Amino acid sequence: MEDRFNTIAGWVLFAGIIALGLTSISSHYFGADKPHRPDEMGYVIEGVEAEAGAEEIPLATYLADADAAKGEAIFAKCASCHTVNAGGADGIGPNIHAIMGAPVAGKGGFAYSGALTDLGGTWSWDVMDAWLKSPKGLVSGTKMTFAGLGKPEDRAALMLYMNEQGSSLALPEAPAPAEEPAAEADAEAESDLEGEAAAEEDAAAEISEGGA
Repeated sequence: MEDRFNTIAGWVLFAGIIALGLTSISSHYFGADKPHRPDEMGYVIEGVEAEAGAEEIPLATYLADADAAKGEAIFAKCASCHTVNAGGADGIGPNIHAIMGAPVAGKGGFAYSGALTDLGGTWSWDVMDAWLKSPKGLVSGTKMTFAGLGKPEDRAALMLYMNEQGSSLALPEAPAPAEEPAAEADAEAESDLEGEAAAEEDAAAEISEGGA
């Protein structure tokens, strides 16, 4: 009986040692006991860091590449509330003919929310982009229930289409593309070669003059 008890106790002790060992190994693997770097994950998830540090593309670049015909198709989402033709009737929302560059909440005869009226300013490219991305994100008290367009290229296409409907607001200037590192290196190497050639010519001229 005593031998059987000792055997059971031995197995229980052995199981406890195994469990303790596995806990220790897993804590080391996932970095749970690393107070010197508590913000690091136990392993790297590819794409997370790159996504966080991705360079934001300027709105002007999207507008430069935008297609007004695509914007017209996207406007179908707006047509249930807005008209865009000259002299079009107001609906749930106001007629938005010539809206780009116009004063915010500036169409006479339409009952805008006080929150939108308080925004002030004009419908610039940046303001309209923020509005189309999330109306409630730009103006928390707006009566507009549209959730917004998540893709910047869709917003750019829609704005370009609306701009052609009586506005003609000048497009923002797109940033110049960054010069390729290879091109810079080639230009520097070419400059060095030209400098070396000029130095050799000067040296040859001095030798010629000395022998004259």
